Amino acid sequence: MRLTTKGRYAVTAMLDLAIHHGEGPITLADIAQRQGISLSYLEQLFARLRKRQLVSSVRGPGGGYTLGRNAEEISVAEVITAVDENVDTTRCGGAHNCQDNQKCLTHELWHDLSDRIHDYLSRITLDDLMKRRDVQEVAQRQEDGAPSVAAGSLKAQAR
Repeated sequence: MRLTTKGRYAVTAMLDLAIHHGEGPITLADIAQRQGISLSYLEQLFARLRKRQLVSSVRGPGGGYTLGRNAEEISVAEVITAVDENVDTTRCGGAHNCQDNQKCLTHELWHDLSDRIHDYLSRITLDDLMKRRDVQEVAQRQEDGAPSVAAGSLKAQAR
């Protein structure tokens, strides 16, 4: 499967944004701090997410990002696709040239698995993830262990 850190980090960052939705615009520095993702990497991901209108940016003091739509309308598959990732378990990337420039013996098996994974991720929304108890516990732990948002924003501004 070709789901790289790009797709994983995009889903993680979007879930963080969804969890903090309603607190006003969320800075990438705050997401980076809570999730342990590089700020410059998040900037690249959010540029792609913004192009797909999954997030909206707010400029100026107190600015940051908000969800582009409601959390129940954004699927995990959509987030992964927005950052140019695909969920493909075939060896050939779906090009049907796995063996001697032709389809291999098990190509359809892996292609079907890719379809099932995509279907599964298409049915899971950010809202579904936010409702999971394990997600709520981790989010609470991150909040309890993190410095105040204001302190985190001041650190980001000082850089």
